[in-house]
Amino acid sequence: MKTYTVQRLAALAGVSVRTLHHYDEIGLLKPAFTGENRYRYYGEEELLRLQQILIHRALDIPLAEIAAILDAPGFDRLAVLREQRDRLESEAQRFAGMVRTIDRTIVRLEGETAMQDNELYFGLIAPERQAEYETWLVERFGGDMEARIVRGRKAMGDMSEAERAEMMAELQRVEEALAEGFRRGLPPQATALDPAIEAHREWVASAWGRECTPEAYVGLADVYEHPDFRKRYETIEPGFAEFLVTAMRAWARRQL
Repeated sequence: MKTYTVQRLAALAGVSVRTLHHYDEIGLLKPAFTGENRYRYYGEEELLRLQQILIHRALDIPLAEIAAILDAPGFDRLAVLREQRDRLESEAQRFAGMVRTIDRTIVRLEGETAMQDNELYFGLIAPERQAEYETWLVERFGGDMEARIVRGRKAMGDMSEAERAEMMAELQRVEEALAEGFRRGLPPQATALDPAIEAHREWVASAWGRECTPEAYVGLADVYEHPDFRKRYETIEPGFAEFLVTAMRAWARRQL
């Protein structure tokens, strides 16, 4: 059996000798055996366990939890590796999108090319945050909300990056038209806002991948009551969040 001393394993794994000593002291990673020279020796099993420790640490899991995971009855290293690979691949894709966004921002700041404001945020919403929104929607509205989320996700997923960029640019144009009505002092119930409201509803239908009826549009106004949505619309113009949801509901009432 090939074995490694503490020094050799530390160099191999890119960790410090002190770290391996600490893992031994807390029972997280014991050596395969201790030689007559009192050196610790690690074999293949220990190398694989150390790999799991380092992967879990990279995923921000505390050492105490790692020990519980690795020592749990029925721990399946191969199954865990596959799960970790799927998770990391998903994260890698997200980070790759963030890198592209950063690169475009650098180019924009260097004045070499134009970049839409909405593009500043492509790839920056964490999957966990998206999951929170979706859970909130299902809990609040129930019914077929989960199926609607799946349809909307599929509609967006079927688009190319260029198509999504154009779609977000269109949303920015629509929201700016509505914000301009707000700045001009139009009441949210004004029929003069109808073209902009209808353009917004059409954009929503495109994002959902299905028709956005007046009833569904009222439901969307309810969704926009979420604190994060309100915060987003307030960045466009203070007071715009309340104006928008009121305008949406007023338009929908005129259609019913």
